[in-house]
Amino acid sequence: MVGTILSRRSRLAATAIAALVSFGAAGSLGSAESRAAHPAPPAPPDLNPNYVTYELPGQVKWTGRAGAAETAVLMGDPSKEGLYIELVKWYPHNNSRPHFHPNDRYITVLSGTWWVGSGTKYDPDSMVAMPAGSYVVDLAKQPHYDGARDETAVIEIVGEGPATITPAEQK
Repeated sequence: MVGTILSRRSRLAATAIAALVSFGAAGSLGSAESRAAHPAPPAPPDLNPNYVTYELPGQVKWTGRAGAAETAVLMGDPSKEGLYIELVKWYPHNNSRPHFHPNDRYITVLSGTWWVGSGTKYDPDSMVAMPAGSYVVDLAKQPHYDGARDETAVIEIVGEGPATITPAEQK
């Protein structure tokens, strides 16, 4: 009787394995190590563009002078009236000269260290380090200058256009 029960169980197990093999499922029964070595590829993003829009880093369009400073407008048009958002990438050893803007500009340092000075006299030794995560407001019509020292700094600027630049340096 015990032999008959084991025989039936063995036949059932053999039948189940044969069915899995015939349907191609046996390959997915590999060991945990085998599955870990060959993980399933990630599913492609499935975002409805009616709900969410995005640009991956390689899709952001930078303009300007590579090696000095480049900008990428994410929203709006800084040269026209209205809200705009832009990224500015300052390359090492590049600074602006004293200037001001007609409207407040709200700035977040995204990466690197951004250096900021204030006043009409350009004095790079007086610039203050703003590490990644810092938040700065360039107040309307107040002279300042900024840039990068030994590393590239990327900042995000949110402002109200038009974002003109008026030189303010006194020598």
